[in-house]
Amino acid sequence: MKKDRMLLIGVKETFIVRVLMKNIRDAGIDCEFVPCAVDAVNSAIADVSLVVLYMEDGALPSEDVIHFLSDKMVEKNIHMIPVGQKQDVDAVCRRIPEGLIYKSYSRPVDNAAFEKDIADYYERKGKEEFKKSILIVDDDTHYLTMVREWLKDKYKVSMANSGLQAIKWLGKNRVDLILLDYEMPVTSGPQVLEMLRSDDETKDIPVMFLTGKSDKKSVMAVVELKPEGYFLKSIQKDELLEKLEEYFILHK
Repeated sequence: MKKDRMLLIGVKETFIVRVLMKNIRDAGIDCEFVPCAVDAVNSAIADVSLVVLYMEDGALPSEDVIHFLSDKMVEKNIHMIPVGQKQDVDAVCRRIPEGLIYKSYSRPVDNAAFEKDIADYYERKGKEEFKKSILIVDDDTHYLTMVREWLKDKYKVSMANSGLQAIKWLGKNRVDLILLDYEMPVTSGPQVLEMLRSDDETKDIPVMFLTGKSDKKSVMAVVELKPEGYFLKSIQKDELLEKLEEYFILHK
């Protein structure tokens, strides 16, 4: 099984940093130290889900490093734990999207609490709590399964094979986005959207339509309902993943 990976970013690998890394590694997490520089971070950040930014006194990272980290974290849904003097931690937290700061620590660090937070993070990650969640609604079970296979590595995916099943499921669950088939028997996509928008619990859930028709009249009928967007069912895997990533980056 692939080990969890995290980066500990700092000015230098001090004794305290080495102690923190040893304890993290003892917990079964692959922890690597990298200098606080864009090139060094870029070369090591692949497959990382958590970064610890360890700041020595007065060693606030440069704007280039903060900007690079912020962009990478948004792109790859990476979380951060900044550690340092309170004013430095606050300065970093103001520059990183709020939802990507998992915890923050003022120095000196409470090692036991720090290690517990790291372990809790990876336990939650194992339960896919940090993945964006998508509900796919389509009466074509073959298409439903295919799209789920496309998305499951990057997103937490749920499925419903009818509009009514989707409404019932949403009564007990929340998602970040719904991919909704425009043409379904019994309860059509537009009818499902109308029901979602008439309920205070679901009216704010973003909806994108899936449609098999690309002629102008059909596309205009979809657009007039003002969904977040729409995808033709002929879309290929790579393009769908790219478009969804763009959507979530813009709506972070």
